[in-house]
Amino acid sequence: MAFTETQVTSSRGRLDKRRAILDAALRVFGEVGYPGATVDAIAAEAGVAKPTIYNHLGGKENLFRAVMLDAAGDWHARPLAAVRSLPAEPADLRDELLRVGYQLVECMRSERAWMMRRLLDSEVARFPELYEEVQLRGSAEVLDTLAGRLALVANGGLLDLPDPTRAASQFMALVSDRLAVLAAMGTRPLPQSVVDETVTSGVETFLRAFATR
Repeated sequence: MAFTETQVTSSRGRLDKRRAILDAALRVFGEVGYPGATVDAIAAEAGVAKPTIYNHLGGKENLFRAVMLDAAGDWHARPLAAVRSLPAEPADLRDELLRVGYQLVECMRSERAWMMRRLLDSEVARFPELYEEVQLRGSAEVLDTLAGRLALVANGGLLDLPDPTRAASQFMALVSDRLAVLAAMGTRPLPQSVVDETVTSGVETFLRAFATR
């Protein structure tokens, strides 16, 4: 089926408006929280009429769900790419784990990631199913992928992993230990020296526990 130029332009315009609404809504929700956000404020931020938001995404509750699910794609894509980059046969395992550890922490430290975590944590009672879909399932995919990469490294004889999934969970906890607390969920500056010490000590602890002797 061929589409006319008018139809293509109209479709692109709808997508552009939807993108503007989602981006504006994330900013507003992030600044004032779900209870303080209004559709009027989001419409003003997006530069669209209030009925346009209802036509594209419904009311405030549906809009919040759509915003969180949309933002979660990027939130999980970056750490997923980081763990997938761990080679099965690293020339220097410590260097590779440090690289992956730093990438995971940088993903966590982005302004968008902090905003997502604060919103999810503050609204878990109101949107428990959304919390599960965005936080738990996305994190599970990253964890499962890391476990698979670590298992490949173990097959090459560099690691001794009785339980790759548990080892993956421990790695992620070690390289990010207390950083969320120290950064007050992104509301307080986090010195690079603290990040360096956390990631380095986390990798060294992991290797002491799982590197083959």
